[in-house]
Amino acid sequence: MSFKIVIVGRPNVGKSTLFNRLVGRRLALVHDRPGVTRDRREGEGRLADLTFRVIDTAGLEDSDSGTLEGRMRGQTERAVAEADVALMVIDARAGVTPMDDYFADLLRRGSTPIILAANKCEGHVAQSGLYEAFSLGLGEPIALSAEHGQGLNELYDALLPFDKPAVGVEDVDSEVDSEVDSEVDSAADADANSLGGAEGLEGLPDGEGEDEQDDLADRPLQLAIVGRPNTGKSTLVNRLLGEDRVLTGPEPGVTRDAIPIDWEYKGQPVRLVDTAGLRKKAKVSDVVEKLSALDTLRAVDLAEVVVLVLDADAILDKQDLTIAARVIDEGRSLVIAVNKWDAASNRNESLLQLKEKLAKSLTQVRGVPTITISAKTGSRVSELMDTVFKTRDIWNTRVKTAALNQWLDNVTQKHPPPLSKQKRRIKLRYVTQVKARPPTFILFTSRPVDLPTSYHRYLMNDLRDTFGFEGVPLRLYVRKPDNPYDTRSNS
Repeated sequence: MSFKIVIVGRPNVGKSTLFNRLVGRRLALVHDRPGVTRDRREGEGRLADLTFRVIDTAGLEDSDSGTLEGRMRGQTERAVAEADVALMVIDARAGVTPMDDYFADLLRRGSTPIILAANKCEGHVAQSGLYEAFSLGLGEPIALSAEHGQGLNELYDALLPFDKPAVGVEDVDSEVDSEVDSEVDSAADADANSLGGAEGLEGLPDGEGEDEQDDLADRPLQLAIVGRPNTGKSTLVNRLLGEDRVLTGPEPGVTRDAIPIDWEYKGQPVRLVDTAGLRKKAKVSDVVEKLSALDTLRAVDLAEVVVLVLDADAILDKQDLTIAARVIDEGRSLVIAVNKWDAASNRNESLLQLKEKLAKSLTQVRGVPTITISAKTGSRVSELMDTVFKTRDIWNTRVKTAALNQWLDNVTQKHPPPLSKQKRRIKLRYVTQVKARPPTFILFTSRPVDLPTSYHRYLMNDLRDTFGFEGVPLRLYVRKPDNPYDTRSNS
């Protein structure tokens, strides 16, 4: 990206709508209610041949620094200081308000160049507000309609002087193409990882889908931090980053958007996503909270590793188990962080309770890594990240077909399959891994429908123990080998 833009203005002037327009995707939450955006969100923007980093910010409000609104304003001010240009947005339909005057004066005192944009300029009703914008003393306003995509040519002309031609045009085109290809590959991976049942594998011949092992050192780890409200998710994110990057506070539900942040841990790239707290569906009636919950679930679906943050004094209640089950069902690897451990009232009882609930409620996966931490003090946070990378490696593991079939011979010798309903021996022919992320296997047998659930579970547990798949979800699908002379169903 050649330069950085920050979008600022009072609440509900259309900043997030403009952000989504510039990045070409609906990333930021948009609602008619003022103050929906709280944290700053970054994305890769593009206008014709201009590429840039764009930052969406919370609405500017004149509040004390100790309040939530004051902390939101502090985040916005830091974003302005880091940007190459600030794009101040006003609502042309409402005209210039005293708050617009106040914050325009504040921006003029800083060193960041300012472009003034009068949004919602579709139709004649906004003309008077557009002319009023001259009174702010920020130069000629650009007439925009972020919702309808009007005025983007004028915005392009205003941004052009800030473009930094550090590389030639051909190099820029090459970089953009590379980024597009990378996004397409990531989307394909996400689609493959969301495979939810055996029917998605029915058309795969033996061995198809065995792609090369990813070079994990070069690819950013997709990490989502999730949990109930007020468990310390944002505090953990700030502790990992070493700065107050996202809003925190005693108020429950401070985070609303799923905020992705590019970061490095011990030289390894990470795409870290802070998410809104998830409450029980029955308790959620507010439309903005519903949108936030959907944003969080999308972050889970796209993650490789999900860290579920628990409160040490409220270990794994029903909502925590619901979140954990969602992560496992989506095929993501799960790490549990028991936060506020420094203030835990009964540590031994809490750990025992956690172990019992995991064993009882998450039977589809064993050995989920559990780390006790304190996001506030930083205790064991590094150990948490080391565990995250180790879990990602297990989740990406591939096992050679020869080793799998040697395992199958051994496991069937120890405990042969039972007889079918027709009193015939069920023959387990061979097994192969068709994909990783999560590890997914197909077992070919003469009578798939007759294989008991108990024996399938036995195979899954032994497969997990033998090849070290502790703590990650596994998929083992059973099917009948293709026979070109057999016109009957594979079932």
